[in-house]
Amino acid sequence: MRTAVIMGSTSDLPKVEPAVEILKNYGVEVDVRCLSAHRAHAGLSAFIEEANNNGTEVIITAAGMAAALPGVVASQTVLPVIGIPLSGSVLDGMDALYSIVQMPPGIPVATVAINGSKNAAYLALQIMANQHPEIKERLLAERQEMETKAMKANEEVIEKFR
Repeated sequence: MRTAVIMGSTSDLPKVEPAVEILKNYGVEVDVRCLSAHRAHAGLSAFIEEANNNGTEVIITAAGMAAALPGVVASQTVLPVIGIPLSGSVLDGMDALYSIVQMPPGIPVATVAINGSKNAAYLALQIMANQHPEIKERLLAERQEMETKAMKANEEVIEKFR
């Protein structure tokens, strides 16, 4: 079980770390890189080629502003690519969101919410769960736990207003 997480700048690391923690908590090997699509394109292409051949199952990418990174990665692999648009510019991440979701036909990038690294990790886990029953079982158990907590909160509200 292996994923790659690529960010465009080290300033993105605090927004990406929650995804890495979730994946590792599920026992997934995570290759983390800082490779800009604009400033390190040769290194990025070399890493994508490595990911294409080393058992990586999903690639998570995080980028802000022009956010070319997810699309550049998707153009060089048929592995599922998940894009995390990051805030930080005057447009507060909307520029990155539009950039990532507006991919041309045939080069898709699954996109999560602005700064949504946790959901990127969970989406990667859901993709991998198709091949790894142990991930599927843990995800289902975690969902059940979420439902139990939500129902408990509902009961507390009901009791408060009786």
